Amino acid sequence: MNWNELEKKCAECDKCPLGTTKTNIVIDRGSREAKLMFVGEAPGETEDKTGKPFVGLAGQLLDKYLVAVGFEDESYYICNILKCRPPKNRNPQQSEIESCMDHLREQTRLIKPKIIVCLGKVAACALIKPDFSMTAEHGRWFKKGQFMMCGIYHPSAILRDSSKKEIMYKDLESVKAMLDEII
Repeated sequence: MNWNELEKKCAECDKCPLGTTKTNIVIDRGSREAKLMFVGEAPGETEDKTGKPFVGLAGQLLDKYLVAVGFEDESYYICNILKCRPPKNRNPQQSEIESCMDHLREQTRLIKPKIIVCLGKVAACALIKPDFSMTAEHGRWFKKGQFMMCGIYHPSAILRDSSKKEIMYKDLESVKAMLDEII
């Protein structure tokens, strides 16, 4: 499968009801050549309107962190597990995650990342381990198959709780160090 085929498959997907309520599918942004892949849980309202992940307030904060830590734009790729927005930005249901997981697997196959960073608990529980504890395990590295993976706080958590700002910065410094080591 190539990118055009994946985008068409996502646009036509009817594995769950979210496909009927979306404005746009939200596939990705960033470099499709990157070795670092950030994976969030689902698009929000702004993302649904624009068709791009992490462009709302949380995404703008993430971008500021990425610049502050020294990531080059071409060094990362950003997507979500779900390609359609859940109503009222609620957390994705397990059935929705399972319905979209094949799309994410295909994205991962096309990108061929070395590092996958889960943005938030929902993504970390879906991709790293079901009982992932963000409080206890954020920034900790896991080897899963050919990938180095970690979970870090979702930028929206930082918007809600500014006491996590320094934690987010340090976790992203760890991601940058891992990326520099791997490349």
